[in-house]
Amino acid sequence: MAQKTHDFSPEKMTNICRKIVQVKIRWKIFDKASIFREFFRFIWERIIVCSTGRKPVRYRRLSRRSSSSPVAMEEVEGYGVGGGEGDPLTATCSGYDSDSDLVTLKISILGDCQIGKTSFVIKYVGDEQEKRCLQMKGLNLMDKTLVVRGARIAFRIWDVGGDHSSFDQIPIACKDAVAILFMFDLTSRSTLNNVISWYTEARKWNQTAIPILIGTKFDDFVQLPPDIQWSVVTQARTYAKAMKATLFFSSSTHNINVNKIFKFIMAKLFNLPWSVKRNLTIGEPIIDF
Repeated sequence: MAQKTHDFSPEKMTNICRKIVQVKIRWKIFDKASIFREFFRFIWERIIVCSTGRKPVRYRRLSRRSSSSPVAMEEVEGYGVGGGEGDPLTATCSGYDSDSDLVTLKISILGDCQIGKTSFVIKYVGDEQEKRCLQMKGLNLMDKTLVVRGARIAFRIWDVGGDHSSFDQIPIACKDAVAILFMFDLTSRSTLNNVISWYTEARKWNQTAIPILIGTKFDDFVQLPPDIQWSVVTQARTYAKAMKATLFFSSSTHNINVNKIFKFIMAKLFNLPWSVKRNLTIGEPIIDF
């Protein structure tokens, strides 16, 4: 220990002091440069306002954390409807905001009539937001605003009616969508067969959106004989593979996988450290990818 103490000669101590002084000088220079940068940025924004009459738009950067961080994994794993104490993703009723710091994500929902599409959306956005939904011919529009690590993100959900005339709404519903949910009734094989038609039509207008295949009414489906369940699961997995889509079985009545699907979309879009667990057990809500 004494030997290590004597290694710090006066000359070495002097060099260390000099380095500390140099670092302090550099930080002072950096601070002054930052002040000048902010000043010139303010002047430039004033010029823009005077010339265009509009306020400049500022974008908020999402904080980045290492995907291997246990804290980051725990935060994303915990988010869902209703928020909660310490929840990084909190749901709020927003109306149709136009704030400059709001990131809007469009999601389309396609499928036959009477398969539970609207119930699925209402379960996610809440009853209050249902009262504020915008209804058009063949379309229901609902939204939900979330706060993710300080950034406000709005899901704008376009629920397309399931009758044949609603095909006319597919172009406007699918254009610019970040994800398209293709839904079918787990207790009705015909609605599963029709998914391919919905998928083919949607891909004419959007080839980049995340495809998700969703089987609804799992609470009724689980009451069917095991051989029928196995047959539907096999066909649904085959379709999902052909569509390059993730497959979820869900129930809006019992809130099975409803929130998880939107969490999955958020994680995919923003590369968040959260992923779903595969489940291929017959009699349980299937998740396949």
